[in-house]
Amino acid sequence: MAAPEERDLTQEQTEKLLQFQDLTGIESMDQCRHTLEQHNWNIEAAVQDRLNEQEGVPSVFNPPPSRPLQVNTADHRIYSYVVSRPQPRGLLGWGYYLIMLPFRFTYYTILDIFRFALRFIRPDPRSRVTDPVGDIVSFMHSFEEKYGRAHPVFYQGTYSQALNDAKRELRFLLVYLHGDDHQDSDEFCRVDLFYPQVLPLMSWMFLSVSQALRENTYPFLAMIMLKDRRMTVVGRLEGLIQPDDLINQLTFIMDANQTYLVSERLEREERNQTQVLRQQQDEAYLASLRADQEKERKKREERERKRLKEEEVQQQKLAEERRRQNLQEEKERKLECLPPEPSPDDPESVKIIFKLPNDSRVERRFHFSQSLTVIHDFLFSLKESPEKFQIEANFPRRVLPCVPSEEWPTPPTLQEAGLSHTEVLFVQDLTDE
Repeated sequence: MAAPEERDLTQEQTEKLLQFQDLTGIESMDQCRHTLEQHNWNIEAAVQDRLNEQEGVPSVFNPPPSRPLQVNTADHRIYSYVVSRPQPRGLLGWGYYLIMLPFRFTYYTILDIFRFALRFIRPDPRSRVTDPVGDIVSFMHSFEEKYGRAHPVFYQGTYSQALNDAKRELRFLLVYLHGDDHQDSDEFCRVDLFYPQVLPLMSWMFLSVSQALRENTYPFLAMIMLKDRRMTVVGRLEGLIQPDDLINQLTFIMDANQTYLVSERLEREERNQTQVLRQQQDEAYLASLRADQEKERKKREERERKRLKEEEVQQQKLAEERRRQNLQEEKERKLECLPPEPSPDDPESVKIIFKLPNDSRVERRFHFSQSLTVIHDFLFSLKESPEKFQIEANFPRRVLPCVPSEEWPTPPTLQEAGLSHTEVLFVQDLTDE
């Protein structure tokens, strides 16, 4: 169940909250949400301010606090290299500087007043960025029109995406803050970024560009990397720097922090190997479990087949037993219903000798007026007689109609069947037919 304070978050805000926590390493979800809410859920601004806070510099996206930030520099060691503009030397240099000072002061004062007034008309666009990728593409287009295409590869994505990719691929992220109005930006872009040795060096890192509006110390470069499992600024280069110095400083920062990336790579590889091993173990366990389940299923099916077979055999035995019992009861009932046997001296009696299928003989007397059904019932009541049979006469050879049929709905009497006073009849077994 979600915490009460997270219930009113939209899906997009929840995704930004988790992404911001992953990029900054802040464990408290409440602190992450509070920071994003302060920046109106602008994750770019929130991440940038978080990095600025780690560096101990004022916020780029929000006004500076009334009290200076307190940063524990022991936990966040940042290599900083600031290039100041050269001071005038000699009488000629100082003379030119003093002559130009009133003009420079007037120029920058008017420029600052104009920019201050312009902020009321056109607020800082970074606070209302709606298409960060589009801004990068627009910057690249204008940059290539002005300086050409042989420049380091700029990252075409949002700031948070650049942080994510650098964190995932364990590469350095070099952030360049560009100010169109600054006097050193043009020389830095024209010379430093197109220096032959700079291009291969920056190919090993992500180069992200952000455009600044205020003039401070520009050009500005910040090196960011994954350190202590969170993205951290490990180096700052401020001011116009010579290409050789730029290469040396970037190389120094990378060499000084390479051990962290190597350690993180080894730790990540170990985690991946552990994860792969655990996955293989899980797969082997699942395969063994499925095999055991399959064996158990087959055993259950075999037991079920045996049980059903036994039940079927038992049902057949019970059915056969009931059939035999019913047959025996029917024989007894037929025997009880037989009319009494006539005496031997009765002139209307018939002596019949029956030859059974098992070669045994049975004889009995019947009355001429009795139906052939009586003969059938007598044989049916005998223990030796088959369950189904027919009675045949020999001269002439014929089957006696002892049971009702379509041809003989009412079986004839012995006299009507043409039997004599002494007859031999044969019992034919029909049980298997």
